[in-house]
Amino acid sequence: MSLRVGWREGFLLSGRLRRSSGDSRSDPDHGKGVEGLAITREKKQELVADYLDHVNHAKLIIIADYRGLTVKQLQDLRRTLAPLQASFQVTKNTLLKRALREAGKPIPDDLLTGTTAVSYCFGEIPAIAKAMGDYARASNILQIKGGLLGNQIITAEGVRALADLPPREVLLARVVGGLQAPISGLVTVLSGPLRGLLNVLEARRRQLEEPAAA
Repeated sequence: MSLRVGWREGFLLSGRLRRSSGDSRSDPDHGKGVEGLAITREKKQELVADYLDHVNHAKLIIIADYRGLTVKQLQDLRRTLAPLQASFQVTKNTLLKRALREAGKPIPDDLLTGTTAVSYCFGEIPAIAKAMGDYARASNILQIKGGLLGNQIITAEGVRALADLPPREVLLARVVGGLQAPISGLVTVLSGPLRGLLNVLEARRRQLEEPAAA
């Protein structure tokens, strides 16, 4: 049986997940090399191509500062995310910016500073955002900076808001049915700027409607 099957159907078997969660390019030592040492032009091109591949397929990109996490903690986080169809990859800021530019995505310059790792989310967004938030709180080390939802830059508060959203089917039914009460209730529970939360919800609504319109 071939490992290269359809993206959604074969995510857990695909090379992308293994590449971003288990090989030398995404472990802490690799991250130190990427961030701290000169790398060849060929290696840069390889990394940009890898980032671009992930960026083009991810539903959500969560950007975090991983400084202080041990090798075991990084492995534990990757094991937590893998069943949810998400990965966690140490990245080089300048090369990730290049990949985002090539993908036509906005570049969150304020988020891409210091030591950066990215969770590429291919499964259900609320579950992945919640897993990242839970791990950040439990470790008291991992810091979620924000991310990208489609073409919308979101803050750390926006990532937390996504974690509180219901599953895709429930949210889509509410959007289609025009039920505003659950959204209003969510707004009152969450802290942070209302405008930022509404932007997150609007970006998620547009993302959910895209498959239906296709």
